[in-house]
Amino acid sequence: MPIFLPSQRSLREQIGKLDHKPSHVEMLNLLSRAGGYRNYQHFRATITTADTLDEWRLEADTAPVANEARVKKTIRVFDVEGRLARWPGKRSQQELCLWFLWSKIPADRLFSERQISEYLDRLHLFGDPALLRRDLVDLGLMRRNRDGSDYRRVEREPPPELALLLRLLGQDRRKAA
Repeated sequence: MPIFLPSQRSLREQIGKLDHKPSHVEMLNLLSRAGGYRNYQHFRATITTADTLDEWRLEADTAPVANEARVKKTIRVFDVEGRLARWPGKRSQQELCLWFLWSKIPADRLFSERQISEYLDRLHLFGDPALLRRDLVDLGLMRRNRDGSDYRRVEREPPPELALLLRLLGQDRRKAA
């Protein structure tokens, strides 16, 4: 474990505020705070994470891996035609569904509120395009004017799970045919 040198002034001030002799746990926390950490646990977590990343020698260009379990749980909310049959309860699954919808919306096209609602109606079965519109905007996948007049898809890097979801939905569709 690397050693850090806390600020002597900070440590002296912290100990001076105490009305008792600090225990070993309090002393560890004081030293950690003087070193710029919230507490000793924060210091340990930071150091452990840095050591682990160094051991793994992770490169910045390493492609993220799709969470297959998340995709398999999310795919259950789609029908055989690839439409959202119901809105999932878990936020992580909702976000993946929003990314799915994002992938189906044409880039560089302006939609009115009515047009985007009609477009989303073709992609889901539970009849709540307003929920989908709001969540797409909240997640930063779509941009809209303040008055809600124009909606436009925002180009972003999709999560790796989206490609897996689209591939599995395509396979399910071929199996059903």
